[in-house]
Amino acid sequence: MSIPDYMQCAEDHQTVLVVVQPVGIVPEDQFFRIYKRIASVRQLSIRDSQRLLFIRYRHHYLPENNEWGDFQTHRKVVGLIAVTTCSSSRDWPHTADRFHAQKEVYSSTLYDSRLLVFGLQGEIAEQSRPDMVFYPSFEECSDVERRVEDFVESIFIVLESKRLDRATDKSGDKIPLLCVPFEKKDFVGLDTDSRHYKKRSQGRMRKHVGDLCLQAGMLQDALVHYHMAVELLRAVNDFLWLGGALEGLCSASVIFHYPGGTAGKAAGCKPSVCQPADAGKRHRPGGSQNVVDFCSGYAINDVSKRRSQTFSPFMSKDEICEEIKELTQERQQLSEEEKIQRYSILSELYELIGFHRKSAFFKRVAAMQCVAPTISEPGWRACYKLLLETLPGYSLSLDPKDFSKGTHRGWAAVQMRLLHELVYASRRMGNPALSVRHLSFLLQTMLDFLSDQEKKEVTQSLENYTSKCPGGMEIITLPDGLTLPPVPFTKLPIVRSVKLLNLPVSLQPHKLKGVLEGNLSNASPFIYSPILMQSRGEERCKKIDFQWVQGDVCEVQLMVYNPMPYELRVENMGLLTSGVEFESLPAALFLPAESGLYPVTLVGVPRTAGNITVNGYHTSVFGVSSDCLLEDLVGVKASGCLVEVIPSLPRLQLSTSLPRSTHSSQATSKEELPSSVSVQLFNGELQQLTITLENIGSIDIETLELTSKNNNKGKNNKSCSVCVCCCSFFSFILSKRPLSTESVHQSDSKTLEAVLKFKYSGGAGKVEGYYRELSLGVHVNVEPSLFFTRVSTLPATSTRQCHLLLDIFNPTEHELTVSAKNNQDLVLHASECQRMAIQVDRFDFESLPQAGQQTPHLSSPKQLEEERQLAHGCQISSKLGICWSIISFRHGEASVEGVLNQLVLEHLQLAPLQWDVLLNGKPCDCDVVAECIVGDAVTLEVKLTNLSKNTVGPLALMVVPFQDYQNGVQNYDMDEAVTFIGSNIFCISTVKARDSSVCEGALMFLYTGDFYLNIRFQDDSARRGLPLAWFTLPSVHIRALDISTIKFF
Repeated sequence: MSIPDYMQCAEDHQTVLVVVQPVGIVPEDQFFRIYKRIASVRQLSIRDSQRLLFIRYRHHYLPENNEWGDFQTHRKVVGLIAVTTCSSSRDWPHTADRFHAQKEVYSSTLYDSRLLVFGLQGEIAEQSRPDMVFYPSFEECSDVERRVEDFVESIFIVLESKRLDRATDKSGDKIPLLCVPFEKKDFVGLDTDSRHYKKRSQGRMRKHVGDLCLQAGMLQDALVHYHMAVELLRAVNDFLWLGGALEGLCSASVIFHYPGGTAGKAAGCKPSVCQPADAGKRHRPGGSQNVVDFCSGYAINDVSKRRSQTFSPFMSKDEICEEIKELTQERQQLSEEEKIQRYSILSELYELIGFHRKSAFFKRVAAMQCVAPTISEPGWRACYKLLLETLPGYSLSLDPKDFSKGTHRGWAAVQMRLLHELVYASRRMGNPALSVRHLSFLLQTMLDFLSDQEKKEVTQSLENYTSKCPGGMEIITLPDGLTLPPVPFTKLPIVRSVKLLNLPVSLQPHKLKGVLEGNLSNASPFIYSPILMQSRGEERCKKIDFQWVQGDVCEVQLMVYNPMPYELRVENMGLLTSGVEFESLPAALFLPAESGLYPVTLVGVPRTAGNITVNGYHTSVFGVSSDCLLEDLVGVKASGCLVEVIPSLPRLQLSTSLPRSTHSSQATSKEELPSSVSVQLFNGELQQLTITLENIGSIDIETLELTSKNNNKGKNNKSCSVCVCCCSFFSFILSKRPLSTESVHQSDSKTLEAVLKFKYSGGAGKVEGYYRELSLGVHVNVEPSLFFTRVSTLPATSTRQCHLLLDIFNPTEHELTVSAKNNQDLVLHASECQRMAIQVDRFDFESLPQAGQQTPHLSSPKQLEEERQLAHGCQISSKLGICWSIISFRHGEASVEGVLNQLVLEHLQLAPLQWDVLLNGKPCDCDVVAECIVGDAVTLEVKLTNLSKNTVGPLALMVVPFQDYQNGVQNYDMDEAVTFIGSNIFCISTVKARDSSVCEGALMFLYTGDFYLNIRFQDDSARRGLPLAWFTLPSVHIRALDISTIKFF
């Protein structure tokens, strides 16, 4: 069954039809990209002629429509362009077979065909074939348009030859009878020699030649042939072909009189004149009754529509109305499809004369007819599409912004009925998103016209729909390209005012004095400038005079009320902002039925700095998510929606593990200092006992200034300090510095009383000059813990270690336990003094930064020396790790700073000259006994590493072996027990700073036993003036064993 093409216009009669189809597997996007390039060749100028050939392209065309090519040649497929992909020569035979099978579908009418092959290379692609074109890829096909032009020229050659053959046919009376598909069975057995048959054949052939002339660009010849065909066909009452001839004659006349086209410049081609294909299929011609049947139904409608549409510019509205009345008064038995066509034609005719509401009425009737109960398969998509086309006639738009401008336009009752029909049609289409969008639009725009009962019914339906398909703010695009804008619920709830709130007083930022504002650089140099003042006034109208902080929770207060007759539940309500990145913290609320103004506070966190604008808010009501902009709200009072967000600052919260103190500070009053704590500490106690400032923000504190008003009691107040320890939170540990040796008998407690003001900043806010403050009163009572009465040193077995001797006194009334790293604990009773020996590694003080580099303000040598000793003491204290504890729950640290004299520091210092002795490549130090075999040569290496800043050397070393009988007797007569391979004197040349030198030798043990090597320096002037500790070499203990003993073990 053929399908009529109602999108054709009069100009299509002069075109030739070319079908472009894919063969095999072709990517859809690539195919349509090639199809657009092919379709760009819509007309072609004929060489050596003034004629034009027009081409019409289709990528889908039913073969049944091709059977009507004899009746109207522009329906006939005369050209086929196939597009395919082929990657290898192995797939080529199968691809070629597919192309030939595709040609067989239209083989009865084809003039020429082409196959565009993409992706095939090699020998096959290099062969020259007239009907095939090969391209390496879809990107490398620059001459597609030229190939199409050549293809169209070949079509024209065939078309012109057929026109000449039919126009100059000399077969006399033996003219073949052209038939439409349904006539072929009816004409079987007719008398072909009758005069009536011959005239019919001549008339149909003349009509056919007219079609060919019109396609070939010979308009005048086409008119002549159409006139001759009309006369011949009218004489034999061949009404079907007579109608076709008149249609061709009309089309040729329209093309001649309206070269610009009849469909308008902006609009597309309107439906063409009557399409008898489907009508002829259902109604067989066989007399006058058949003619009446053929002319009934949509044929009459289409003819009337064509007449009214084509001649509407030359007719008055009264004349067009008379035409429409004649059409509506026609009483005929029509099928459902013909009724739909009839009402659609009436709608278009009323649209032509400007009767938009009347046109919408008939189009709505046509939409309802698409889903009539008598139709077995209702066309809900067609119904929905027709309903959408009725919207402008009822002054209805699917954009909710059109309903916020002025008064309501149109009949609300009719509009609500139409919206309900759209909801139902979209649901029957199986598209719940459309149902939700239309129902949301109905509730938003028609809320003032709905009764309380209707509001409940609409909201219940909306909740049912959104339970399956939630509504959102995305734009819905229909298949025909129509877009449905989002529908925000600005009336659920209704917002009356918007106010931005300032931060709490404790979190408000302060600007450092002397830091200029960024906009002052643009200030005018004049005292008064009216232009500048005007611009500043406009800025104040937009910008609020307080500031928000990046990373802090900010608040916006809305005054809302509920217009619904029941409790309204609003979920996921948050802020919409622009200008900076903003994290909205959604809230949920329940508004009573028809409530008055209700305050709602929305919060959020700005994540970046800059100027932020509060544009609106977002909600979720009845399952529909909405983005409501303030500019779309009617009657909203806003005190300003633009505020500056300064860069992020730390946010501290003061807390303490100690109870609040009842002690009132003498420095400030209780009004100025609402918080105060008290604590009692032992000297050196480092527990977190006082203040804890927790950073509840996300920015680390970079600068923290502590100012205090002190009121200290007792002596040695200068030894009290506040130590700051930065962790994941900021903990301020109040401790007592260790007392000096002259303060042994001063065991009275000390008191520190102060008001602490913490002025802190950090992050990007610090760069811009902003800070915050916190204050706290602190009362500290410090008790003595332990004292160091005497400090001395003893050498250790290793040259890199020594023993530090500390005399420790316990001034407390409790038992005191003192511990150090890698040392046994020392228990001191009250007022007891004992000595603790700690083995420590010597310190490389040269690696520490010089005092003058860290504190350039220290100029005097005495100050530099004190600072150097203090740095050395800090390093030694950190390595010793001396701690004390009282009754296992009070503990602290002890420091040797200030009690180490210069001699002790020298003993603790690592010698700048480091000596390493190696036997057979193994180091000898710390009582390590090296083993060797009697009779084997033992290599001896002495390595000097110069860690000083000066060059040393040359030096001479002499190795002297001896035996120690462990009774005070040492035997140095080792000539028969030990022999040196070479000399026993080693010479070391000059060694530069931070460099090393190695001297090597060898010796052999002749007897078993324990031997010692004494390595000493010969008297040399090169080492004079250097400390003796620099030339201390480790002792070497060697055990010579018999080889049989080693094998036994």
